Amino acid sequence: MKHNTIQDNSDILAELVVKGMQEKKAADIVVLNLKSLKNAVSDYFIISSASSDTQLDAIASSIEEEVFKLTKEHPWQSEGRTNREWVVLDYVDVVVHIFLKEKRNFYALEELWGDAEITHVEPAEGSASAAV
Repeated sequence: MKHNTIQDNSDILAELVVKGMQEKKAADIVVLNLKSLKNAVSDYFIISSASSDTQLDAIASSIEEEVFKLTKEHPWQSEGRTNREWVVLDYVDVVVHIFLKEKRNFYALEELWGDAEITHVEPAEGSASAAV
């Protein structure tokens, strides 16, 4: 994997995703940095929870808006909008998972990548910025 002294595009993308999540008050935001793991499917997995299917859809839309504003990119793949329990937004280098709380506990994605560098993002206090 390449490591630049300037911030990688995937780092910027991860920050935008977190900002989009925070804009709609996503809960339990976790950033899994997979860059140092051999055979990782992307640079980051970012996971959050929603308390309702309406909030889940709002979080996904907010992420897409934040990313598009700066990068003019849409997700390569998007799944789960119809069942509204688990939405995946695949930006290739950053894969976003938004779960209803009970579904997140069932799938426990954080446990699959136990060797990853894990960052728990604190809820934003009146601001949408967070360090990734």
